[in-house]
Amino acid sequence: MWQSYLNGVLVAAGLIIAIGAQNAFVLAQSLRREHHLSVAALCVLCDAILVSAGVFGLAKVLAENPTLLAIARWGGVTFLVWYGLKALRRAVAPEAMTDAQETGPRSRRTVLMAALAVTLLNPHVYLDTVLLIGSLGAQQAAPGAYAMGAASASLLWFFTLAFGAAWLAPWLARPATWRLVDLMVAVMMLGMAAQLVFAS
Repeated sequence: MWQSYLNGVLVAAGLIIAIGAQNAFVLAQSLRREHHLSVAALCVLCDAILVSAGVFGLAKVLAENPTLLAIARWGGVTFLVWYGLKALRRAVAPEAMTDAQETGPRSRRTVLMAALAVTLLNPHVYLDTVLLIGSLGAQQAAPGAYAMGAASASLLWFFTLAFGAAWLAPWLARPATWRLVDLMVAVMMLGMAAQLVFAS
């Protein structure tokens, strides 16, 4: 059981810690201190559900249905381009940042819906979290323990990222820093969209 749990921790940590759209979103929200702990909790919950679904059968369903993956792919491309262009506009146009500040902080519901979109409209979550992590978990001696290990890695990573970035926020609260963060988010989102478009 413990070996399966440790395998889940290590496999999930290796994939989750790699910088991606979800991590960039959590980082940006944490630096803004805008419902960042709720965002981290939602990301952990989504990862736990998706890994468990993959371990207990969804990985096989997705692998056998390329149409579902194609739908996820093009939906993800649309969302990533939209979100990336929005971040790019804030990064390169000072008036866009001023407009964003004047509208005030977004509601928790708005932020969580955006986090849900970043998580579920990103096809990589199905390829990595469901197919890869899930299919490996299905082969473990204790699949349930493996899923718990993967969820533990997600919990540790996202809350470390949220607390760490929020703690650094007072030292990074300069317009140039926000523009750099938005530029990083834009590059990440548009780069992932391009990968999805040109992927074989």
